[in-house]
Amino acid sequence: MTDQPHDPELVPLRDKTLAAITAATDSDTLEQIRVSCLGKKGSLTGRLKELGKLPAEARPAAGAAINEVKDALEEALAARGESLKQAELALRLTGEPFDITPPGRGFPAGAPHPVADVMEELIDIFTSLGFAVEEGPEVETDRYNFQMLNFPDDHPARDMQDTFYVQDGRRLLRTHTSPVQVHAMLKRKPPLAVIAPGRVYRCDSDVTHSPVFHQVEGFLVDRRVTMGHLKATLELFVQRLYGRQTKIRLRPSFFPFTEPSAEVDVSCVLCGAKGCRVCKQTGWLEILGAGMIDPNVLTACEIDPEVWGGFAFGLGVERIAMLKYGIDDIRLLYENDPRFLGQFA
Repeated sequence: MTDQPHDPELVPLRDKTLAAITAATDSDTLEQIRVSCLGKKGSLTGRLKELGKLPAEARPAAGAAINEVKDALEEALAARGESLKQAELALRLTGEPFDITPPGRGFPAGAPHPVADVMEELIDIFTSLGFAVEEGPEVETDRYNFQMLNFPDDHPARDMQDTFYVQDGRRLLRTHTSPVQVHAMLKRKPPLAVIAPGRVYRCDSDVTHSPVFHQVEGFLVDRRVTMGHLKATLELFVQRLYGRQTKIRLRPSFFPFTEPSAEVDVSCVLCGAKGCRVCKQTGWLEILGAGMIDPNVLTACEIDPEVWGGFAFGLGVERIAMLKYGIDDIRLLYENDPRFLGQFA
């Protein structure tokens, strides 16, 4: 204890409190002792607040004495608290009856997440058509995500409101799985047919969009590839996915890495193409974008566009899952509500 404390009651306060701590028989009593001494309105806390009233030369010694008492009390409280905790636990274990004969609690059966389930189904369909599966990095450079896919420097997709940039803008979270197309064509020589399933990221969030979602990019490079090959492939795909009665149509569109490009619609699987709220009474639902690979992309990937041609397509897995299961809000897929996910068990 610091010699000659400014407060003659400090030592008796310490000794009295230590004795009370030792005599405490339960955790509630111990907590009351702590509050009465070290709480906001505690006796020792009050002495710390009064230090400012002392002469400047007396404050260091007085503060040291009070802190020494505080440390001693906190140490005693911690030791006694642990001792009481162990004693209370031992009492519960010996005093409370415990029946070991009842059966254990069962757990509900799990099931694949609807997005994972649809992803596996898409992969199975395309691999059965001869497509190989490729994966690529989720953190990309502008070169692979935009430049080599024929995106001009002023394309809106490069803006911060659409793309998550990292490391001072030198790298980004891929906005589509199309960069895998570039990696695959640089790594392998044609002919080749590849699908690239995976997560993608965009600054977008509402009932039909999520900042993190899944895509399946597919492409084929070979000699004498035509738009007819693309349509036949997609037609076979949607019929295996939704049934042989499903029809498709291609509408002219624009994508930087395909020319010509098309939006691909399927006859509404919910109303049988008769017209409903989901398809806005048109009988058609848009599910993917596609087109013939732009010669600039082939050239950037060191493939001669005079010899080789190809097509590419991309679809959102969540979009397919929402249509398949009649889900009207994409956020339901990521809230992990067991009541919702239990429907797919």
